[in-house]
Amino acid sequence: MPTIALVDDDRNILASVAMAFEAEGFRTRTYTDGAAALEGLLEDPPDIAVLDIKMPRMDGMELLRRLRQKSDIPVIFLTSKDDEIDELFGLKMGADDYIRKPFSQRLLVERVKTVLRRARSRAEGDDEESDRVIRRGKLVLDPDRHICLWNGHSVTLTVTEFLIFQALAQRPGIVKTREALMDAAYDDQVYVDDRTIDSHIKRLRKKFRAVDPDFNAIETLYGVGYRFREDA
Repeated sequence: MPTIALVDDDRNILASVAMAFEAEGFRTRTYTDGAAALEGLLEDPPDIAVLDIKMPRMDGMELLRRLRQKSDIPVIFLTSKDDEIDELFGLKMGADDYIRKPFSQRLLVERVKTVLRRARSRAEGDDEESDRVIRRGKLVLDPDRHICLWNGHSVTLTVTEFLIFQALAQRPGIVKTREALMDAAYDDQVYVDDRTIDSHIKRLRKKFRAVDPDFNAIETLYGVGYRFREDA
């Protein structure tokens, strides 16, 4: 039974999210500010922590910074901000994923389970190369370790971005509809529209072009979907 720490200054969110995780068999610990959370997370580390970014006394970014000095427990951010800067900064600081508010509790539960599976895979197989590693031209994609390399450069992806890109890269040249990419990245109980996938594709291109300005491996087929070009 994994233990999850939930850190948010909104007590209503804490109560409802805690109930959702307890229904899934998790033990839960809740904190309403970053300072109290830091002490608890270091004294008795949980299996994973979900942190709100905007909190009194100590915000989620500062909490993660101090936590990473002594612990590598998986962390997922909750953010209500539209700006990607905080999200990307958080990932670079060592967060494993982020979810924007308002969010589906079902989606949060599935993301937490995915990050925990990834953490277990790293712990159990650090010395063994996974058979699931995808190598396509300049791309190396390791699902078990959540590693993405493009031409030797690391590209930091969220869980959702990783799943979408993995679905494309698994079968180069094969067109994936938006519906197929939604199925690959989201639980079937979570509703997202076509524009959500388009937004993810836009962010994926932006991240890869940050390490390779000529990146064009994700091809758009207007009115159909997207495909991965291995020769790009």
